[in-house]
Amino acid sequence: MEEAILKFENLTKRFPGVLALNQVSFEVRKGEVHALVGENGAGKSTLIKIVTGVYPRTSGELFYQGKAVEFHSPHDALRNGIAAIYQEFNLIPALSVVENIFMGHYFTQKGGLVDWAKIREEAQRLIDFLEVDINIDAQVRDLGVAKKQVVEIAKALSYQAQVLIMDEPTATLAQKEIDTLFRIVKSLKEQGVTIIYISHRLEEIYQICDRVTVLRDGNYIATRKLTEVQMEEIIQMMVGREVVERFPRTLHKAGEEVLRVEGLSRSGVLEDISFNLHRREILGIAGMVGSGRTELLRALYGLDPIDQGQVWIKGEKVTIHSPLEAISRGIALIPEERKTQGLVLLLSVMENIGLPILPQIANRGFLDEEELKKIAQKMVKTLNIRTPSIYQRVMNLSGGNQQKVVLAKWLARESAIYFFDEPTRGIDVGAKVEIYHLMNHLIEQGSAILMVSSELPEILALSDRVLVMREGRIAGELTKEEVTQESVLKLAVGRRNVGAQSS
Repeated sequence: MEEAILKFENLTKRFPGVLALNQVSFEVRKGEVHALVGENGAGKSTLIKIVTGVYPRTSGELFYQGKAVEFHSPHDALRNGIAAIYQEFNLIPALSVVENIFMGHYFTQKGGLVDWAKIREEAQRLIDFLEVDINIDAQVRDLGVAKKQVVEIAKALSYQAQVLIMDEPTATLAQKEIDTLFRIVKSLKEQGVTIIYISHRLEEIYQICDRVTVLRDGNYIATRKLTEVQMEEIIQMMVGREVVERFPRTLHKAGEEVLRVEGLSRSGVLEDISFNLHRREILGIAGMVGSGRTELLRALYGLDPIDQGQVWIKGEKVTIHSPLEAISRGIALIPEERKTQGLVLLLSVMENIGLPILPQIANRGFLDEEELKKIAQKMVKTLNIRTPSIYQRVMNLSGGNQQKVVLAKWLARESAIYFFDEPTRGIDVGAKVEIYHLMNHLIEQGSAILMVSSELPEILALSDRVLVMREGRIAGELTKEEVTQESVLKLAVGRRNVGAQSS
């Protein structure tokens, strides 16, 4: 049996009023890629923060390389060879790549001077090993997401990390960048580095991981070889019940046109965009990262200026200069970055839900708190938002429940057109199904949805029609019958296909 590099024995973590981890026991073997999965709130983040010294454990034991350990800070864990790469990178944008890689542990010469020649040589060696074209003198702020991630990996390797923890590493990457990341992971594994891989994208753990551990509600459920377990079984272990359908979809017939866009352009970003959207319809927008999908939603919502083009809402020609005007026209935006763009994290569930409806529940300038309370309680119940109370700060909710709060505030306002930008990014499979049910409910009520998603299975399963964008233009439109993974990708990368318009 392979040697365990990390071992957890009855690991428990309590917060005031919350049992985050309950006697969790399993091991991670040296040199394996080990998937850690579970719904939001399952205990994954808490476990990782104990491993990396962010949280002290309440009870239980953590063994590293056969010895009982307790790290008192992330730097303590890092000096001992355990590094974590989170979705929000721990880099200083104004510094260069080489400075970020060796920040805090520079090589020095006699007399204490920094040995920049040796540092540059070692930084270049690490970048060369990772086989990614990065100028070590470039400022980190000028790098794309994928290259910033590589800098994080190089930084971990500069500490001679034996365990590398990756938290949702592909969440914001294009397919080509994901392929590069997977190549790096395989290369690190060949070098004997152990990788703990956290992802809600279950399809990809089958591509890259050896074994999977499932947590649920702070409890250890199982560890299985991925060659011996089906995805449906993993999902069932995660949610504690059988998920009959991963992409629930109700039958409906599209109604009248509610949104028409003609010749919309924004210099260097969008060019000659034309399409329409109907009641009781989900119109998917697919394309590679950087193709202009999010920029299109921002322009239609009044966040970014439009150079030319016309927009009609319910047959009326409109000009939208701000989100306030979009909201007044019945448009709701569920943004890609819910924490920074969709929520006020320090406010409560009730206060966030009330933000778009303050004018409706104010009486002579005073807020009707009883009415707001009633609306918030109704939304929490309707959307099954898991929160101790409507007074709980949104920052303390799981990702899936935060996403429901974003949706709840627009449901409370009864919007007619919903812009969903990456509606299920970073949330677990159970919460995804709930979001899909909510989207179906909106369609049944006569709303219309314009949905941007990087997850092709989501686009294929939920959309009535699909627009594929490439380089700021619509490369083609596909009907429900025409849309396949191949047809979308051909348009997205520039190859014509049946049903495609010329770009």
